[in-house]
Amino acid sequence: MSSKLMKTALMASVAFASLTGIAAAQDFDYGKFDGYTLKVKLIGGTQYEKLYTRIPEWEKLTGAKVEIVSSKNHFDLDREIKQDIASGTINWCVGSNHTSFAPQYGDLYIDLKDYIPESELAKYVPGTLKSSEVDGRLVQLPRVTDVSNIYYRKSLYADPARQAAYKEKFGKDLVPPETFEDFKNQIIFFADPPNLYGTAFAGKDEGMSGRFMEILRANGGDIFDENNKPIFNSEAGVAAVQWFKDIYDAKAVPAGTVNYTWDDIGQAMAAGQLAVDLDWPGFAGFYSDPASSKIADDLGFAVAPVGTSGHRGGWSGSHSFSVTQQCDNKEAAVSLAVFLTNDESEMMEAEAGNLPTRTKTFDEVVEWFKANNKPALAQMFPIWQKSLDEARTPPLIPQWIEVSNVIWPNVQAAIIGEKTPQQALDDAAAQATTIMQDAGLLQ
Repeated sequence: MSSKLMKTALMASVAFASLTGIAAAQDFDYGKFDGYTLKVKLIGGTQYEKLYTRIPEWEKLTGAKVEIVSSKNHFDLDREIKQDIASGTINWCVGSNHTSFAPQYGDLYIDLKDYIPESELAKYVPGTLKSSEVDGRLVQLPRVTDVSNIYYRKSLYADPARQAAYKEKFGKDLVPPETFEDFKNQIIFFADPPNLYGTAFAGKDEGMSGRFMEILRANGGDIFDENNKPIFNSEAGVAAVQWFKDIYDAKAVPAGTVNYTWDDIGQAMAAGQLAVDLDWPGFAGFYSDPASSKIADDLGFAVAPVGTSGHRGGWSGSHSFSVTQQCDNKEAAVSLAVFLTNDESEMMEAEAGNLPTRTKTFDEVVEWFKANNKPALAQMFPIWQKSLDEARTPPLIPQWIEVSNVIWPNVQAAIIGEKTPQQALDDAAAQATTIMQDAGLLQ
């Protein structure tokens, strides 16, 4: 989603808050599908699986059964779906999707506008719903919106000895990082391995490409120019790669972070092994739950840092659900997709700290936080929304994941010292140029 679109979505979420009574006047007809078994492929992991506890409610409501034929992290799920497409074995109906991934799947998924009344679609944040389209077709229903934010251990920042030492070393007060330079300094400053690491980062797949893109954009660079020419091997790009390499070389992050994905980082933060974490809204509920987190009473929230351009990179997009063209019961599949993103589902997602995709949920969840003695989470939402102000999606082109898959191995190679940052980005840019030329997007 473009920055402008994200801002529109956010403004719309506020503007529509007083109109939610109108939107809620008509309930969606979930239908009856007695004896039918709906096969689904869903993203798995800490942030995502609580929602699936609502599936038995849908089964009771409709008479159908859900068979989860696959549940894995989104990168592995993406690879599996591409294998299904290549082998022609699309024998499932509902799949987890993402605005970053959706453009690459061609005509795999139906246009949901053909199956869902406008009155129901009007309940979603307009800008978020618009970003779920590919070539004008609504191929996904958004479930949560992601944007990077800072989580930190309040006790570390409140420690007088650490405050004095940081002030003496950097000439600045020890407060949550406002810039990526502050962030790097604090990661190295706090690190005391193996007892405590400054942070961890996703070191492979789109997790690595996305974080690189985020710092690149915060430094004033970008992935492509206006003619789709790869330009990420720029001074801003080299500085972004050097940022990762500096904290890796300082041993301020776990050595295994180059193979981490989101759940690895989340588990490490919740276990008290990290000082500060740049991560997604969905981890707020996990980190603030004493049953799952050692830092529940020590958790602070801050807006994402800015780069050398003075702006945030704001890597963002929405997780979603899609329905396959080959599905033998599209009405049942659409029914489940709507159910898993309806008002009740969005409240469940928002109560865990996720940015919801239905307009009315924004205000309702803040009141719920206040009523349920979760003042920190109530204060968190305005911070998340500030991070969203400068949010941007990855390039919404079918080739994005293919380009990502040449960026991250090269960035990873630079981090561990197999290439210089400039060599790594030049190699990736050459490969990305070939991809764009082969796709006819670059002459």
